[in-house]
Amino acid sequence: MITNTDVRSLSPNGELPPFPEGWYFLANRESILRKKLIEKTWMGQEIVAWCDDEGRICVSDAVCPHLGSHLGPTVGGKVRDGCLVCPFHGFEFDATGQCVATPHAPPPSGAKLNVYETAEILGMVFGWWGAAGRPSQWCLPDEPPAGAEWSGLRSCTLRFRGHPQETTENSVDVEHLSYTHGYDNVEPVGSVTVDGAYLRSRFDFTATQTIAGLRLIVNHISADTHVHGLGYSFVEFHEKTIGIDSRLWVLATPVDGTLCEVRLVSQVRKLRKPGRFLAGLRFLPVALRHRLLNYVVNWQEKRYVKEDVVIWERKQYKSPPRLCRADGPIGKFRQYCRQFYPELEAERRPKLRAM
Repeated sequence: MITNTDVRSLSPNGELPPFPEGWYFLANRESILRKKLIEKTWMGQEIVAWCDDEGRICVSDAVCPHLGSHLGPTVGGKVRDGCLVCPFHGFEFDATGQCVATPHAPPPSGAKLNVYETAEILGMVFGWWGAAGRPSQWCLPDEPPAGAEWSGLRSCTLRFRGHPQETTENSVDVEHLSYTHGYDNVEPVGSVTVDGAYLRSRFDFTATQTIAGLRLIVNHISADTHVHGLGYSFVEFHEKTIGIDSRLWVLATPVDGTLCEVRLVSQVRKLRKPGRFLAGLRFLPVALRHRLLNYVVNWQEKRYVKEDVVIWERKQYKSPPRLCRADGPIGKFRQYCRQFYPELEAERRPKLRAM
C-alpha cells in the first residue's frame, strides 16, 4: 500500500527544484568538432564546449575569469591550437580550464575556468551537474554494443516548459501508455528495481498500425527501460511480430529553470531478412533500409512524446498525489528521485530526527 508520506514533496511549496543532480546531455562530439566552439544555456548556466588537438572535450562556464567577457562564438570567442581564446583580451585556456597564455604577459595562475566533468556514450557528450558544485556521485553506464549490427544514431530535440523528473516518471507510469498513447495489453514485467541511481522498469504492450481505419499490423513489443538519474533514460525495444530490435535514448535536460529539452536518439539493429510485413525493403541496400527504419522509429517516438508534451507543459506537480492501486510504481519512483536533491534531503533529516 502506498501512503501519502511515501511520495511527499521534497520542497515545502510542493514544487520541484529546477536542477536535480546528475548527468545531462550537452552535445554530440561530431557537432563540437564541426562547429569548433559551441555555446548554450544548460542547467541555468551559460556554457561553452570545445575539443582540443588531442580530442579532449572541455565544457566550462562561458565567463572569462579575467574581466568577465562571454567566451562564446557569438561574441567572438574562438578555438586556436586546441585552446579557447577570449574575444576581449586574448587570454587562452586549455582543456583543463587553465589559462596558459596571454598576449603580453605571463598567464596568471589563478585564471581558471569553471570546468564540468564529462562522459561520452556513442559520441553523445554528457556533463555532471552537482549540488553546490560537488563532484560526480555515480557514473553513467558503459556504452551498449554497437558496431556493424546497428544503424547510426538518429536524433531530434523538443523544447517545452517542463522538468526532467516529470518526463522521466513516464518510465514507470504504464497506465498512461494505454490512455494517452493508445497502446493495448500493457503489462508490467516483474517489478521496478532500484540500485542507487539506477532504476529499471520492464513492460510488454501491443501497438496497432492503422491506415484509413484499417488494422494493418499488430506489433507485439517488449520494452526494457534503464534509468540513470533524471537526465538519462535508455530503452531497449524488441518487436516480436516483425523481429525488429531498436534502442531509444530519452535525454531530458533543464535549460533555464523553466524550459526543458528532451533529445530523442534512436538506433535500429540491422534486419538482414525482412519478413512478409516488410518484404518491400528487401530490394533496398542494407544501409539504406536501416536508415529508413530508424527514421520511422524516431518519427514515431517523436509523435508519442509530443502527445506527452501537451500535458507536461500545463500540468502541475502534485504532492502528495492521490494515487490509486493501478499507479503502483509511481510512489517508488518518487522515493528514488529524492537522492537527486541532496541539499533538500540534508534539510529534511534534522526535522525527521526531531519528530
